[in-house]
Amino acid sequence: MSSDPKKIVSMMYDSDWFSQWLGIRRISVSAGSCTLKMIARKEMLNGFGILHGGIAFSLADSALAFASNSHGRKSVSVEASMTYTGQVTEGEEITAVAREASLGNKIAVYHIDVSRGNGDKIAFFKGIVYRTGKSWGEEILPGQ
Repeated sequence: MSSDPKKIVSMMYDSDWFSQWLGIRRISVSAGSCTLKMIARKEMLNGFGILHGGIAFSLADSALAFASNSHGRKSVSVEASMTYTGQVTEGEEITAVAREASLGNKIAVYHIDVSRGNGDKIAFFKGIVYRTGKSWGEEILPGQ
């Protein structure tokens, strides 16, 4: 299998029904990083009329998945946390930018900033992944 980050992320996205439902658009992808965008829709709002925290978390989690797998090794999340610093309303565009903070043989750490369309940061996400011994093109089974 090619280790081309864009091809790997395209293959992942094609079978990632949740990211597709969110309306995530891939803006840029390179080894260890990616930028995603989406629009906050009415069905994504909570009882306060603002974007549900789980939706923002999911956007950042997709950025983590794409960035961490872009090196060609299958990587799975083992820990993630998010700090919310702002809010988003219906119709606003939000952007997640994933950056690799540390890349080891088995563990990698990523920081993802989530911003509103005007550039204001609304959340900070930290994700840790386990880098399996499997490359893209090899099957990975539960528990591996």
